[in-house]
Amino acid sequence: MVVQTAVEHCDALAELESIVFPTLSPDEWFTSEMYCAQVATFPEGQFVALAETANGVQVVGATTTFRTNETFEGDDIPYYFDFIGRGYLTTHEPDGEWLYGTGLMVHPAFRRMGIGTRLYEARRELVKRLNLRGELVGGLLPGYENYRGQMSVADYARRVVAGELTDPTLTMQLRNGFVLRRLLPGFIDDPRSDNTATLIARENPDYRP
Repeated sequence: MVVQTAVEHCDALAELESIVFPTLSPDEWFTSEMYCAQVATFPEGQFVALAETANGVQVVGATTTFRTNETFEGDDIPYYFDFIGRGYLTTHEPDGEWLYGTGLMVHPAFRRMGIGTRLYEARRELVKRLNLRGELVGGLLPGYENYRGQMSVADYARRVVAGELTDPTLTMQLRNGFVLRRLLPGFIDDPRSDNTATLIARENPDYRP
């Protein structure tokens, strides 16, 4: 079940961060305080996935978003953690024309159950409800580390888009309607992709100026 994130979910979400993003610097894991700030700043843009387990209802996934007018078209690329207000979403623009997805996570034990797709669908519906131009994401390329000696990160991304290779993150995003716009070197601190992120977009076909 996907619902809007509430304050009572924040502690569990902070715990899930370290499980889902083990290669991310601990300094950039969202804390419970950050999650609460996100809920306070843009409540309609935060979603959590809940599952019934033997131990009761468990937080098994989530996505965090905010509104922005930044489209990353120039050469001056910001650093991810600064761009998202150091986790507190202080860069949220209430009149922003795009929904930016700062992250989407699913507990490893609950993957391949359609949870990620349901979280993406919640974001799609939010974009339509707010009449935004669409969604933007600075995505990861975790599979590149297996091909680093064989090709550049740009060639790897191109081959994933072409369907010649499968990436754990980008392939799922493409299947959910995103398209690759460009690469963002230095946008993230992730040695798996040589600190390069993908800029992907999913436009709103129902957008009305």
